[in-house]
Amino acid sequence: MRFRAFVFGIIARDGSAAPYGRKHPRLPVACGGAQEAVMSGDDRPEGISPTAVEGAPGLWRVDLQRHDLSIPGREVVQSRVEFTPDSPPFTHFHPGEEIICVLQGSLEYTLEGQPPVVCNVGDALTVPYGVHHQARNVGGGVAVELATYVVEKGKPLLTKVE
Repeated sequence: MRFRAFVFGIIARDGSAAPYGRKHPRLPVACGGAQEAVMSGDDRPEGISPTAVEGAPGLWRVDLQRHDLSIPGREVVQSRVEFTPDSPPFTHFHPGEEIICVLQGSLEYTLEGQPPVVCNVGDALTVPYGVHHQARNVGGGVAVELATYVVEKGKPLLTKVE
């Protein structure tokens, strides 16, 4: 079974939504570029959003928005990141700050030079520019974070450390 999923970028409080690249009829902003996922329904683990795209084994992303900022050369990228229980952690960094809020489950974050910290639903964490870090699902089901990146425009959002 194959399906097409369009990621919705703006959702109003009343639950109505506007697809990427379209202005929401009740909100004064439009959201970023189009994203479409074509997936096999049988390949998606239980509990993963139907619009998520697998970026690494057990790590699924839904890009919510991407916009230029008033700071020259910077942009904001916001993603919903979903971790399966067996998702292997990998060390990486970003060309800017990452601001995280855990929406579901429990995630353990290890930042270079610091002891690991476990964040649960509602906990927030900021990863400074260029700091090597990793995240690991330490709960029993799918864990979800809202990741907001304030990064240098034109650079890869994520660089894996070998």
